[in-house]
Amino acid sequence: MNYLAVGLGGMAGSVIRYMISLGTMNIGTAAFPYGTFIANILGCFFLGLLTGLNEKKEMIPKPIMLGLGTGLIGSLTTFSTFSVETVRLYEDSSIYMAGLYVLLSAGVGLLLAGSGFYLGQKRSEKVVSNG
Repeated sequence: MNYLAVGLGGMAGSVIRYMISLGTMNIGTAAFPYGTFIANILGCFFLGLLTGLNEKKEMIPKPIMLGLGTGLIGSLTTFSTFSVETVRLYEDSSIYMAGLYVLLSAGVGLLLAGSGFYLGQKRSEKVVSNG
């Protein structure tokens, strides 16, 4: 069951990631990899949220958590593409853009992961106290 959940989630996440990439092709400057940036920061927020929801009490059953977290969010986000895009920016003499991409990805990603985790914990505490 767990393998199926991860596989189905992974299939959905990869399609969503591809759709984000297609939808962001014409945004702003071509030098900045908006698609990967948006996919990664969305993944940071939602993985933080899911983790926060399950922090105090298992609100989401393990197979669903695996399908959403490891499958969907794992395939939506990508460190390898982020890394290669950063190297390409650097190689194209866009040192400023490469640095900006790294700082924004890490800073916004951490901020959104923390925010999602906090919101998930608060929601979980509310359900536990009412339930």
